[in-house]
Amino acid sequence: MMSLRAIARAAPRVLARPSTLRPAVVRTAAATAARPSFAITQKASAAFSTSALRRAPAGEVDEELAAKLSSELEFETSVKEGETLPASIKDFLENGQFELKDVPGQQDVFLTRNFGNEKITVSFSIADLSSYQEQNFEDDALADEEFEEMNDSRENGKSGAADLAEEAEEEDMEGGADTDAMPCRLNIVVEKPGKGALNVEAIAQDGTVVVENVYYYKDAKLAHSSSPDAVHAAQDAYPGPAFGSLDEDLQILLERYLEERGITPALALFVPDYMDMKEQKEYLAWLENVRGFVEA
Repeated sequence: MMSLRAIARAAPRVLARPSTLRPAVVRTAAATAARPSFAITQKASAAFSTSALRRAPAGEVDEELAAKLSSELEFETSVKEGETLPASIKDFLENGQFELKDVPGQQDVFLTRNFGNEKITVSFSIADLSSYQEQNFEDDALADEEFEEMNDSRENGKSGAADLAEEAEEEDMEGGADTDAMPCRLNIVVEKPGKGALNVEAIAQDGTVVVENVYYYKDAKLAHSSSPDAVHAAQDAYPGPAFGSLDEDLQILLERYLEERGITPALALFVPDYMDMKEQKEYLAWLENVRGFVEA
């Protein structure tokens, strides 16, 4: 924990000037006694005011904000200490064939492996988690608004509200409400030396990988680079048909092709749990960094 630093500047020294050959000047006793006292008082005052300015917070809420950040950090840390590593993460990392690349402070996570002469890269981002939470918040707000409008339109006020509440409860029990796990976007790249790359867009959810699109690029760099030129070139390439519109047997073979390369249900279980764990770690680091900045 970074503590508040108190920096005090020592009072400047009063240096005696070397003697000169100027004629002595006769001064009165009162004048001679007054000069040193004024100099010392002036220098001490300057030193005091500088130290006080350096110790004082820049704003009125700095200390309160730092205390709130500390409280939030303490709470989140205590919650994390009681958690265990999910089996989906433990099993995948111990038994999987992918190498994990997760840079602290970065949103994207990469899984890489070699399969024969192929290099396979699977990437996902915790940015999708924030987008999903925001969308859920908007959906909940819209549902609440619709509920209130329906309730207001009922003629039998109280009984109408009770009926609506009962209907909502029945939907939840029957699975009518949105209780599915968060969908996680996967970007899968399979590349061969000198042969380009396949770029597969898929969703990992509820232990299943759902393929959405399959692209082919003659230049494998187009599947990885985020530079404006690469993005423009990738957009110009023929995207191929939507995966769901392909012949059913072709869809099955493409899914088996990916499964042989490690795009399995184990991966689909690993990704959402790892995203949740990483988001929590990044949030703790964010709290520490913001608090450290406020206190500095």
